[in-house]
Amino acid sequence: MKTISLERSYGGTQGVYAHRSDTCSCDMTFAVYLPPQAQERPCPVVWYLSGLTCSHANAMEKGEYRRVAALLGLIVICPDTSPRGDGVPDDPGNWQFGSGAGFYLDATCPPM
Repeated sequence: MKTISLERSYGGTQGVYAHRSDTCSCDMTFAVYLPPQAQERPCPVVWYLSGLTCSHANAMEKGEYRRVAALLGLIVICPDTSPRGDGVPDDPGNWQFGSGAGFYLDATCPPM
């Protein structure tokens, strides 16, 4: 796992990380906000799943969750839910499929 960025925010820490995903055949990124309370005790976790074609950055840039998460002692995880990059199959004519478009499922067989 690789740390992309680490910043202080509302007494907590906002980090962005990348890891290699064998399932997606590409690097995947995610953001984690750790509130100040996480230094002292376990905290509940909220998973923020962005919409179709969105990444972890959408939640970080457009949703100001850090202030409230710090007040309530919540860890917030914002994964990039879509595979991206040169090795990802793409359909440039259809925004619903291809690079940057993901669906929340775990397929058990290849597409027909």
